[in-house]
Amino acid sequence: MNQPLRIGLTGGIGSGKSAASREFARLGVAVIDTDVIARELVRPGQPALAEIVAHFGNGILDENDQLDRTRLRRTVFSDPAARRQLESILHPRIRARADALAREAKGPYCVLVIPLLAENEDDYALDRILVIDVPEELQRQRIAARDGLPDNEVEAILAAQADRAQRLAIADDVIVNDHSPEHLRREIERLHQLYRAAGRSHKA
Repeated sequence: MNQPLRIGLTGGIGSGKSAASREFARLGVAVIDTDVIARELVRPGQPALAEIVAHFGNGILDENDQLDRTRLRRTVFSDPAARRQLESILHPRIRARADALAREAKGPYCVLVIPLLAENEDDYALDRILVIDVPEELQRQRIAARDGLPDNEVEAILAAQADRAQRLAIADDVIVNDHSPEHLRREIERLHQLYRAAGRSHKA
């Protein structure tokens, strides 16, 4: 069976990946978000959550025995070894689920939203990569406004991710998202036409 074209969508925190993925979904495109998959994998009763607790301890759970994502984030962003351990637990499971969903996707192409794609590019079979880019100062402003994080936590998150140049180096397509939502929408609609045509050729 012919598979849809796979578009990897990535960008740094605060770049507008979620807004971009919503625009693709509005156009009827199958969107596979690895952050959503990750949240599903750490629900109570899931093997991945049990493995995380076994490694990091019960302190990363809240009073309802659910993963306290803020507490875990603070733990791993301050400790590269801990971050690698968490990734070794989650990434293979995320990749397998994303691949399965992409195989089931309808239409000429699908979009896989992968925040850490520049760090894990070889883990995913993709036909094209779209980077949502944003100037770093605007990125910092958006993170602080959206998440209410202190400057030191913002800097720790940015330091743990690939930098802007590394993301742009893997890009086939780039949207600089420093304009209005309407600008982002127009750019997504433009790429939608490109990807739809390429996907039809890919399936032919």
